[in-house]
Amino acid sequence: MNLCDRETLRALLGRHDFHFSKSMGQNFLIDPAVPAAIAAASQAAADCGVLEIGPGVGCLTAELAGRAGKVVSIELDQKLLPVLAETMAPYGNAEIIPGDALKLDLRALATEKFQGLRPLVCANLPYNITTPVLTKLVETPCFESITVLLQKEVAQRLAAPQGSSDGGAFTLWLQYYMETEVLFGVPAAKFFPAPKVDSAVLRCVRREKPPVETEDEAFFFRCIRGAFLLRRKTLVNSLSAALPEKGREAVQAAVENCGLSPSVRGEALTLEDFARLSAALQRL
Repeated sequence: MNLCDRETLRALLGRHDFHFSKSMGQNFLIDPAVPAAIAAASQAAADCGVLEIGPGVGCLTAELAGRAGKVVSIELDQKLLPVLAETMAPYGNAEIIPGDALKLDLRALATEKFQGLRPLVCANLPYNITTPVLTKLVETPCFESITVLLQKEVAQRLAAPQGSSDGGAFTLWLQYYMETEVLFGVPAAKFFPAPKVDSAVLRCVRREKPPVETEDEAFFFRCIRGAFLLRRKTLVNSLSAALPEKGREAVQAAVENCGLSPSVRGEALTLEDFARLSAALQRL
């Protein structure tokens, strides 16, 4: 069964009386080259266990099952479960788990399902849960890599060079733990129904160790979030608002002592800059 053929897809969904849910961000791929390319980009192999979130009708799931030792797909929409039971029947190494990925213990799931296998993530993520899902996946340290299809602008922001205006606090948080790269774009026309924006594949590979050393990781990230609190304001103004206990004069002195201009904005700083600055601020 060609799960990316529009007419086959219509007939499949019709048999199961399935209707799309806008709230779940359901957009299914209709070009078989795309799920094949995403699965290949994940570098899934026989020694890998792959976690997928939101399998839809299973076009990417099938590609992953042909490469990986085991595929576990978490599907929230109960109405898709009978569809997946039909489409995934030929794949003995693919398992569908009903549930909400944001509420499940993913580390326990990977330990149970991927014994003896290297855990990876590969998924076509719904746009509306990108940030919380990525956060949870990164905070689950057993996953070596995360290969996901996202809204194009989001993917570009998460892989933006440090110190550029394209990034943000979440960009730096993600790049502290992962090496990020946008691999290729996927036009909106490759989906059914077509979304209003294009997509892109982002690959994140877990670092063996963070790229910078921090004296206090929690305070380091507090400084990063604070630097973007008032994004259109200077770093000094934004950090002064985020760290009221430090005082504006002390914040400005710390910024200048790190060799930074008092008029610089937070978006211009790299992880290395924030490591130096957070250490200086902590010593105040």
